[in-house]
Amino acid sequence: MKITFLGATHEVTGSCTFLEVNGHHFLVDCGMEQGVDVFENEPIPVPPSEIETVLVTHAHIDHSGKLPWLYKNGFRGSVYATEACCNLLRIMLRDSAHIQEFEAEWRNRKAQRSGQPEYEPLYTMEDAEGVIRKLVPVSYHKRVPVLDGVDICYTDIGHLLGSGSIEVWMTEDGVEKKMVFSGDIGNHDRPILRDPQPTAEADYVMIESTYGDRYHEPHDTKQDAVQLANVIQRTLDRGGNVVIPSFAVGRTQELLYCIRSIKENHMVEGHDGFKVYVDSPLANEATSVFMQSDYDYFDEEMQAILDSGRNPLIFPGLEVSITSDDSKAINFDPQPKVILSASGMCEAGRIRHHLKHNLWRKESTILFAGYQAVGTLGRSIYEGTKKVKLFGEEIEVNAEICYLAGISGHADKNGLLKWIRSFEKKPQMVFVNHGEDSSCMNFAECLEKEEGLKAFAPYSGTIFNLLTGEFEKVTEGIPVPKKTAASSVSTAAGRAYASLLEAARRVQSVAAATEGMSNKDIEKFTKELEALCAKWQQK
Repeated sequence: MKITFLGATHEVTGSCTFLEVNGHHFLVDCGMEQGVDVFENEPIPVPPSEIETVLVTHAHIDHSGKLPWLYKNGFRGSVYATEACCNLLRIMLRDSAHIQEFEAEWRNRKAQRSGQPEYEPLYTMEDAEGVIRKLVPVSYHKRVPVLDGVDICYTDIGHLLGSGSIEVWMTEDGVEKKMVFSGDIGNHDRPILRDPQPTAEADYVMIESTYGDRYHEPHDTKQDAVQLANVIQRTLDRGGNVVIPSFAVGRTQELLYCIRSIKENHMVEGHDGFKVYVDSPLANEATSVFMQSDYDYFDEEMQAILDSGRNPLIFPGLEVSITSDDSKAINFDPQPKVILSASGMCEAGRIRHHLKHNLWRKESTILFAGYQAVGTLGRSIYEGTKKVKLFGEEIEVNAEICYLAGISGHADKNGLLKWIRSFEKKPQMVFVNHGEDSSCMNFAECLEKEEGLKAFAPYSGTIFNLLTGEFEKVTEGIPVPKKTAASSVSTAAGRAYASLLEAARRVQSVAAATEGMSNKDIEKFTKELEALCAKWQQK
């Protein structure tokens, strides 16, 4: 009875954990890495054909996106998730496969022109359809046998529609051990979904730590509508558009819920019937899944709206954009409006076209409603860059840039502690994952020092024996090699730039070596460097 930690170890994406019980092999999550890859990940220890079951905590691609890859390479087992999660997986995995195929087609057109070898997509639509046929929906709070000696039960964790922590009972050689996988723990007091539900007992726990060393800003959730209404009011007053980069599944639906309230309560004056465009086919499909789900998935306020016969996510003035022609037409509509479009971090998709048409307009507003990762276009705009390049064109940033505080699908440190404190008896060990390196380490330390728990943040490849309660292998994090300027360029200009960086490193080395020299010499060296910098900054 062993567990091997593979993905989202000291990283925020790519969740994947391998377990072996009675000779059976199964995974908890099989996610795709997104954004910057920090540490090397160990491969799954057995061929995909030997994986018999996958337990999915929720449908976000960083927890589910490699399921079609698993199928492509031989997996033919069952994929367990809640019913709502299964419904989201059907649309999200197809969307991901479409992206994989589109990227492969684009790369291969370039490869043919340059004589490069053909690029193979990570997986195809056929692979996605194959693994979709393996989905097995289960209900919350129902214990289900999935393998010989392995039972599971899902508990609503409030992060995304159909998300769940998973209780896993494992029996081997007459000994039963129970482990709970938190998945991503939701934020409290958010609209639409219920708050995270507690779990009473476990021998072992694996908990995420996305915000393991941070706190959300204190706020009244009712103020979200007020803040959003204020942004819409002043933007429409000056004749601009409110452009909201929004994650298609979860965040878009929450924003629609908020805008419906704004319209119903007439919180924007002088612009009756202002239009709201949802320009994301995936978001539109996901909204349909939300509205077709059993209302037991929702919180009391959402249920009350449904009971009244109203649709919480539809209102007058809402327009959905399906085709690319629909999307293009939005920017030819001269009326001030609100545009919700993916991707949430502006890295791809239709949002980039809307940014091209609005960033340069001082009348418009770009409103961020979610975390912007380091290195993304969204982060650059949010931090105040003055110009961006979109579709080969340099665009000035003149629009108002705002951030809707308080909206987060993840629990902060207080929320994580609240969930772990719900266990009536302290687990034997808490494994911390799904957080940046510092967040994992800091939260594990907090659990030990402040909560009296035995906690450990494993790196990829660490193996723990659940029967003996001992580590069989403890690994260290292996950083992914970063491409240097010298290794990533081949043109004369690139080589010149690489030489410049090397010279800069030499200057830094010389500066470090001045320690112990006379103040006069150090001051002279400093002035020479400052004069040199000033000269080149003027060019």
